[in-house]
Amino acid sequence: MFQRRAVIRGMESLTKKLHYSCHSNNLTITDNMLSDFSRDGYIIIKSLLSHDELSKLQGALENDEGVVGHSYGRDDGHGRKIQMSLWKHPGNDITGMLARCEKVAGTMEQLLGGEVYHYHTKLIMKEAHTGGSFVWHQDYGYWYKNGCLFPNMGTVFIAIDKCDKENGCLQVLKGSHLAGRVDHVAVGEQNGADLERVNELKKIMPLIHVELDPGDALFFHCNVLHTSDQNRSDRRRWAFLISYNRADNNPYFAHHCPQYTPLHKVSNSAIMECSCVADMTGKEFVKTTEDTSIKPLEKSLSN
Repeated sequence: MFQRRAVIRGMESLTKKLHYSCHSNNLTITDNMLSDFSRDGYIIIKSLLSHDELSKLQGALENDEGVVGHSYGRDDGHGRKIQMSLWKHPGNDITGMLARCEKVAGTMEQLLGGEVYHYHTKLIMKEAHTGGSFVWHQDYGYWYKNGCLFPNMGTVFIAIDKCDKENGCLQVLKGSHLAGRVDHVAVGEQNGADLERVNELKKIMPLIHVELDPGDALFFHCNVLHTSDQNRSDRRRWAFLISYNRADNNPYFAHHCPQYTPLHKVSNSAIMECSCVADMTGKEFVKTTEDTSIKPLEKSLSN
């Protein structure tokens, strides 16, 4: 009992929302940002993308000849599907410039403490009234099954549309990465964290609804427990997620996501300078049947 009270007191400092901003297209990582990421498991960056960058990215994502043309649905276990596109390598189009630029990839390198490479990017499309949910999970709940030995991984969640409670924004348990990897089981076509453990952690860790404006971003650690509700609103909720693995954490077997591949970073200005909108060369889109991270769980449930 004493230990739990001590944890609760220690978590009181986590209830305050901390936002940082990207100014003049440059993002400077401060000691406070590194401290917040280490303690909370995430940081929020307001206006990571400028209005012009966001507009250009939206146009590319909505192009039928671009990444949206490679989308598929995944059952959420509650009667709906999540529509997404998933690809292995950044490429040279505007989405690739975003994944390779300093204020995204360079920031993740500082947060994770070393060189990173592109693990995958995905576009999550929660359409109005129909968009599915994501069960409570950790990204490392998937990536552990992919042969990644250490949780030296993270994701940048960039809001394409306004994300709020009504349209199924991300929810996180603040500081939950400190609990380590939680056991996961198959839920629909997803991996879900052990709900008994999640519910106990919810008693001592703040539940944060990550409400973002278009162009805002959440940088978060792969062991942060997170979920999102179905989109029951009349507004869509699209999000662009770029995941990175530290270079020294090369998966020990080949799977549907890349093993170490050097990331050729670019300046932030490359986003607006890029003229490639629908060039999908080299991206290597993943099909749902190729996702090996959930198959071991499906097999164990059938035994």
